[in-house]
Amino acid sequence: MILDFAKFTKYSKPGPRYTSYPTALEFSDTYSYDAYINKLKNQETDRPLSLYFHLPFCRNACYFCGCNVVFTSKEEKMLRYIEYLKREMEILSKHLDMSREVIQMHFGGGTPTFFSAEQLQEVIAMIRSYFKNFVADAEVSCEIDPRHINEDQMKVLSEGGFNRVSFGVQDFDEKVQVAVHRVQSYEISKDAMELARKYQMKSVNIDLIYGLPYQTLETFKKTLKLALTLNPDRFAVFNYAHVPWMKKTMRKIDETTLPLPDEKLQIMQHTIDFLNSHGYKMIGMDHFAKPEDELFLAIEKGELHRNFQGYTTKGGADLIGIGLTSIGEGTDYYAQNFKEMKLYEAAIEAGKLPFERGILLTEDDQIRQYVIMELMSNFKLDIKRFNAKFDIDFNTYFADAITALQPLVNEELVMISDDKIECSDTGTLLIRNICMPFDAYMSKHAASKKTFSKTV
Repeated sequence: MILDFAKFTKYSKPGPRYTSYPTALEFSDTYSYDAYINKLKNQETDRPLSLYFHLPFCRNACYFCGCNVVFTSKEEKMLRYIEYLKREMEILSKHLDMSREVIQMHFGGGTPTFFSAEQLQEVIAMIRSYFKNFVADAEVSCEIDPRHINEDQMKVLSEGGFNRVSFGVQDFDEKVQVAVHRVQSYEISKDAMELARKYQMKSVNIDLIYGLPYQTLETFKKTLKLALTLNPDRFAVFNYAHVPWMKKTMRKIDETTLPLPDEKLQIMQHTIDFLNSHGYKMIGMDHFAKPEDELFLAIEKGELHRNFQGYTTKGGADLIGIGLTSIGEGTDYYAQNFKEMKLYEAAIEAGKLPFERGILLTEDDQIRQYVIMELMSNFKLDIKRFNAKFDIDFNTYFADAITALQPLVNEELVMISDDKIECSDTGTLLIRNICMPFDAYMSKHAASKKTFSKTV
């Protein structure tokens, strides 16, 4: 894969990552609590459930992190949070049929393994006391900071049905680690990987980030070589999203130390070539997996899906977000919990779910959501299938988007025919740009440079 750096750099502009459509910027309190409760009560009972639990605590800030976290070292805060999770699920059980099949569960953070083995065991037991119908092949995963994992915790996760873990590594270069306030030796990551293998985790992912302070092509080459020795099943290699206007901790990063777009593109190209040459295939815009991985098989069939947990084969489920700031998703809505702990607790104490805001999708939203998520997941869109699904003519409905995509068509980054839209290999790296013309909300954000991270 040969990248034209000048071509790619000119496409570098702020754009959504499309973990949802509409994006979270469109969520508001005009979508009411009662409307959300009504959706929960009337969900189709034959649709399975996907569960997301946000465990928000960290001891210290990693300056690159864009997650919603609570910094603490106090045991009582975590114990208190567990109690509120239990109370939230009790309230949820009054509005949602919790006997439905659960096909996916994810612990995100924060640092989920900042909780002790005993606390994790309590949380898992509590969840399974409310959600009793986990399918045999449920995908049960946890994000793990290798600096905060021990054998007792891994054993609890394994015995609790977890079969996938994701280790945050980001970069092995010490200068980079110091600059982002996350010093983590290779040995620490290696020990965590050995624990995951000992307790037979079905799939182990390693997260890396390019675009961090002081990173160069040469330093990242060394990181990739070290990461490869850990032999993960998957890699997630993310483009660092520098949004200091949204995340205060990012203001601690000296912007003059960040690699320029052409250096980032060289890192990206080397990463793709290096991982391909070692048996990993690119999936989605930032994931790599071995050819036998189910994600790879899904994209070959055009059946890959994308949600707030990332890329998955578990489509067709209603996502229920539980815990501080968690986001849920139904067929025609998104719903997000409070981000502030005081408001989260106050809602639960009032006997309500801690719902803060969301959005009810219009018919147009659902049409555009389908197109954007198909492109984000599978890098292609079957136009005939779209026409049959929505009973509308794609080329007429999206005439403006097709016109807007013409420059990318001319540069062979995307191909548009009567039957399909399909990205070229290099076009997949600009998938966010390719999706943006289908986004009806982009025009109101176009003038702002402080809304989204850059696409390149």
